[in-house]
Amino acid sequence: MSYHHAKGQSYPKVSDAVHSFAKFQMGIVLIRQHFLVSKRLIQHERNVVATRTAGRSGLGLGGCPRVGYFGAVGRVSGWRLSRVPGVRSSHDLTKRGSLSMSSCVALIVAAGSGERFGGEKPKQYLSLAGKPLLRHTIEAFLAHPAVTAVQVVYQPLHRDYYDQAVAGLGLPEPVPGGATRQDSGRLGLERLAEWPGGPPKTVLIHDAARPLVDAGTISRVLAALDHTPAAIAAVPVFDTLKRGEGGLAIGTVDRAGLWQAQTPQAFHFSTILEAHRRLAGAGLTDDASVAERAGLSVALVPGSPDNIKVTTPDDLARAHRLLGPTPTDSRTGLGFDVHRFAEGDQVTLCGVSIPHRHRLEGHSDADVALHALTDAILGAIGAGDIGSHFPPSEPRWRGADSTVFLRHAVELVRARGGVIGHVDVTLICERPKIGPHRAAMVARLADVLGIAEDRVSVKATTTERLGFTGREEGIAAQAVATVALPGSVW
Repeated sequence: MSYHHAKGQSYPKVSDAVHSFAKFQMGIVLIRQHFLVSKRLIQHERNVVATRTAGRSGLGLGGCPRVGYFGAVGRVSGWRLSRVPGVRSSHDLTKRGSLSMSSCVALIVAAGSGERFGGEKPKQYLSLAGKPLLRHTIEAFLAHPAVTAVQVVYQPLHRDYYDQAVAGLGLPEPVPGGATRQDSGRLGLERLAEWPGGPPKTVLIHDAARPLVDAGTISRVLAALDHTPAAIAAVPVFDTLKRGEGGLAIGTVDRAGLWQAQTPQAFHFSTILEAHRRLAGAGLTDDASVAERAGLSVALVPGSPDNIKVTTPDDLARAHRLLGPTPTDSRTGLGFDVHRFAEGDQVTLCGVSIPHRHRLEGHSDADVALHALTDAILGAIGAGDIGSHFPPSEPRWRGADSTVFLRHAVELVRARGGVIGHVDVTLICERPKIGPHRAAMVARLADVLGIAEDRVSVKATTTERLGFTGREEGIAAQAVATVALPGSVW
């Protein structure tokens, strides 16, 4: 045990005690997960008698055909892979030998920031059918009887989001990720190498952003390890591929033999760990690339077109559709705002700067249209108003770009698994004239909201020279937003 000295005294180093306690806790977690797996297998034992009879006629559990490697009917090294997702009987397991406590671990890589998705909350923590996307991913592996434990690699800055997403699942302490995807994978493997009881025999490495992975895909990549040191889920490329330059197509790529890589990617643990250590810092984008660079054979195992990676808001919407129809709570919000003119030379409306003989007075950039639209979206989800989220009394919002406020409202909708269906903004003023700038305003709003331009409307009207807008003392704006949330009003 290490020691440090303070005022001439020696004390046990705190980190040693914490490390020992963490290993003890991890051991308890592994025992619990092993017990849960054993319990699931015992529950399936009652089906064995019927299965034996059906098995002689080429059927698996529930009278389904037995599916082997690459979908062929038959057996793979004593395993019987049933079309019933993720189910093997304990009778089948004993043919291969008993499972060690950590024979197969699923390593879920969730350390990304989700920059391509946008928004304040990383995509892996957004809501999908009422629960975080990451939780869907983890539960898919916890439910598979061949997976004895799950370890997550995460970004420590997201700890609060992580704790909420995995509450009650009894997972080991997450592993802090690295600067790149390759670094995060290696750090996760290094943690598994230190597990109590020894490292696993095999490891499944999976992207947290693929929440719709099915049990059949997991089974197929694991079965392939009987014949090769590495195997990945993949789907053949059917679409025509173009090589582009400067926005123009400059050639067609031959798609023959091309596959789109997915996860999970399965490996013999010691082999992939050694490859990662040897190729650390190579900047490779997935673990199969590490295996290939190390000279390992990597089997292509049929994946599923539904095993999508959620990278954009459209991907998240597709994931919602793939999970099946859910009750939808459709809501409408209304926003209204006013700003007076002050001395200046331009105004900002819908995020577009317009030359004018005045500016709009306000604590931020005084974009009256974005303020009204932000309030409309917040109102649709019952989240207060713009002032409660961005108090004008706070100096940090002085001169702020109002798209910050609108993006925050959009993120709140996404965090609840919702989508913005349509927005309609009406500007009320005599000048400046809105018509020449309408297309730019629509494009800007669509970009900030992450929706198509045909779901955005920008209009303008006057008050026939009546009132403060008629006297050209300022500009008013009203906005309507339609939002769909998962759930029902009943």
